[in-house]
Amino acid sequence: MSSVLTWIIYDIVSNKTRNKVAKACKEAGLIRVQKSVFLGRVETNRFDELGEICRDLIDEEEDSVYLFPFCQEDFRRVKVMGQGFDRKLVNDEVLSQFF
Repeated sequence: MSSVLTWIIYDIVSNKTRNKVAKACKEAGLIRVQKSVFLGRVETNRFDELGEICRDLIDEEEDSVYLFPFCQEDFRRVKVMGQGFDRKLVNDEVLSQFF
């Protein structure tokens, strides 16, 4: 089954909702790389499903969730400047999976 490299970035007001979205991201196999940013491969057929799960959880009047699919070629062109990733969450082993 094919997968798509995916970034999920969110700004969610409620701690409870934020935790539920983070749990959904982890269950989809994504890795937290910043406090409100997940990265990883999602099976192609689960990408839209994950988006629907997030939509059902958030308050669309206050919260935002971005799902960005990337092909490997585009992802290689990503530039990370400064600290980039939260080193408390991401080590070199994790980064080597993507860069």
